[in-house]
Amino acid sequence: MRVYLASPGNQLHAHLVQKQPVLMSFGAWKPFLAQYMPTWDRVLIDSGAFSEINSGVAIDGAAYRDWYQPYKDRVDAVAGLDNISGDWRQSLKNYERFGGFPTFHDTDPPELLPDLIDIARERGHWIGLGLKPPREGKEDFIRRTLDRMPHDLHVHGWALRRYRHLGRLDSMDSTNWWRDAMKIRTMPLMDHLSYGEALEIIIKRYARWQPPELTEQEEQISLFDKEAN
Repeated sequence: MRVYLASPGNQLHAHLVQKQPVLMSFGAWKPFLAQYMPTWDRVLIDSGAFSEINSGVAIDGAAYRDWYQPYKDRVDAVAGLDNISGDWRQSLKNYERFGGFPTFHDTDPPELLPDLIDIARERGHWIGLGLKPPREGKEDFIRRTLDRMPHDLHVHGWALRRYRHLGRLDSMDSTNWWRDAMKIRTMPLMDHLSYGEALEIIIKRYARWQPPELTEQEEQISLFDKEAN
């Protein structure tokens, strides 16, 4: 299970996540982050569509497409601009116009998934799985959907850490890792920690979830197993 730490909000965050997987959101982009990106272990690019729900400010799809162009060949994947509110037709239009891999949501009709799988295979074999908040109590939907996912696709669960026990999820992201550091400082015997020290503890916790790098032989065996299934 690979966990991408969501967009650093300041230089301390950006510095401490060096050698860690990072989810870089266009909606949270700040120019100073460009100098830190080469220090991160892996990068997944996202439009920041979830911020539309929180802020009411729409993401400019054309601006997003232009922004990720210099990075698209140097990152793990680029997510398409999906409509989290439930307008799956708009999501399809966005994938066609602005690129990026698709996401299947619990608000989407079940018959849409095969079409998204076809798009995913054209977009680096990545597909997202997303839930419209609240995300609790939706394990049955996730299990049914994962059962329909071909093994040649990398499935990314958007903010689905509570479902990390479901092995078919290949990666997910943490949207509140830097807030967790604030909570640590309120715990007994932890109030002596600086915010930076608390952040390091949180980052080390996520680092333990990262899969080890596979040898070339192990990668071939893994690929064989997927083809066999």
